Amino acid sequence: MTKREEYEQRTEQLLLPILAELKFELVDVEYVKEGSNWYLRAYIDKEGGIAVNDCEAVSRRMNSLLDEEDFIPDAYIFEVSSPGLGRPLKKEKDYARSMGKELEIRTYRAINWEKEFYGILTAYDEKSVTIETAEGDSLTFAKTDIALIRLAFDF
Repeated sequence: MTKREEYEQRTEQLLLPILAELKFELVDVEYVKEGSNWYLRAYIDKEGGIAVNDCEAVSRRMNSLLDEEDFIPDAYIFEVSSPGLGRPLKKEKDYARSMGKELEIRTYRAINWEKEFYGILTAYDEKSVTIETAEGDSLTFAKTDIALIRLAFDF
């Protein structure tokens, strides 16, 4: 397990009791470097969506725990955020929640001269995702071939 994965996992362990108490859902935790700064980000959600004051409530409680535990030796910025409309599907629960909904899939390499696909999620497992296109075609993708998978949204 990499240090990044350890930090993310430990952060999840600290966050889950706080989120359970507030009846929020943990969508994801990431520890990433952007420019010269490290960021520890928690993405949370709840029925009806997350508001700024929800993020603030979690952040305040989590900051004191992070200071107490002090398991990340590098300087970093902690952020709590809503996952937003364009959030990628990462975990099993994301796929389960998205069954029957339209997805956008982008692949690393072209498949039949295309790299972008849209369709209704009809099946998934740990290795693959199947969608049905508007034309009625059933397409199955290996998860290792998928660069991005998220709910499709129209404006």
